[in-house]
Amino acid sequence: LSVESEEEDDNEMEVEDQDSKEAEKPNIINFDTSLPTSHVYLGSDMEEFHGRTVHDDDSCQVIPVLPRVMVMLIPGQTLPLQLFRPQEVSMVRNLIQKDRTFAVLAYSNAHEREAQFGTTAEIYAYREEQEYGVETVKVKAIGRQRFKVLEIRTQSDGIQQAKVQILPERVLPPTMSAVQLQSLSRCHVIPSSKPTSWQDRAIRQWWQKYQKRKFHCASLTSWPPWLYSLYDAETLMERVKRQLHEWDENLKDESLPSNPVDFSYRVAACLPIDDALRIQLLKIGSAVQRLRCELDIMNKCTSLCCKQCQDTEITTKNEIFSLSLCGPMAAYVNPHGYIHETLTVYKACNLSLSGRPSTEHSWFPGYAWTIAQCRICGSHMGWKFTATRKELSPP
Repeated sequence: LSVESEEEDDNEMEVEDQDSKEAEKPNIINFDTSLPTSHVYLGSDMEEFHGRTVHDDDSCQVIPVLPRVMVMLIPGQTLPLQLFRPQEVSMVRNLIQKDRTFAVLAYSNAHEREAQFGTTAEIYAYREEQEYGVETVKVKAIGRQRFKVLEIRTQSDGIQQAKVQILPERVLPPTMSAVQLQSLSRCHVIPSSKPTSWQDRAIRQWWQKYQKRKFHCASLTSWPPWLYSLYDAETLMERVKRQLHEWDENLKDESLPSNPVDFSYRVAACLPIDDALRIQLLKIGSAVQRLRCELDIMNKCTSLCCKQCQDTEITTKNEIFSLSLCGPMAAYVNPHGYIHETLTVYKACNLSLSGRPSTEHSWFPGYAWTIAQCRICGSHMGWKFTATRKELSPP
């Protein structure tokens, strides 16, 4: 009888989310977008480490594997962790005394048993807690280098050790380098990045002139300039940035990496795609080819549907916006240690809300979360975040 009563109470709390259907894109965002990236819900007194561990390209390394991390980690992406199991706590303690690096294996789906690829992760912040006799470790790590799995062995203590080969980044020469005279190349000024200030009209005109003259040597070949632009890193980055600005009108180019490799990884981390497609991006060893694939995905993928129903549309790419400096998508960890990759949108449909709003462990300080489920199949879709203060925008 008590179980039935609890079910009735739960059903009363499940209501269709009408507000999200009629929401408008926020014109002003006064929320501090640096808060989600710092993962303040993990605590502010974490011990921070400096420096980084970089392995040589193509080298073979033996790296411990952190189990139960079902996240497709991308180089440059932040990975928050809350670990409770004694085996994992002991492993992290040992890592802190060494190079702070562990392996995150990349699985294309939850049923795959053997991973072929992965990413090294380096711990940059750490804290230990003890409550009710249970030791907990809170960690912030960042993805570093891609690798190919050669062999995995399990130690006597249950920790897996992966023998991996570090995958290099193939930096392709400029598209016009084969036809450009060396004497001209020495005089040709190539900017390290796009000018950050658009207030100076002279700089803006210089940049436009540079873009026009960039492929002038194409006239010496049998191919048109536009064909070379399809494989030019700077041109591809500009095309991707235009797509990102459609998602987030407040996006500042200065917040994006100027290096094509780092930029391509930043985009890969914030694309709302499944793991099977994301692992294909992880396999690519060239920033140019990775950017081309990402641009194709951004142009073709317009509708986001429930993974279980498949045909039930939840939102579209036009409703995506960013509440974080890292972009609209990032990984967060809940109090139970489960990691969720969360995409922020301002409008959604076919959702039902379950439970009451709560501010406990909120990933976006100042906002209360409510569980959101697919209205058709009941699958967990995410959370609806509502502002707890009137002056906070978006509401």
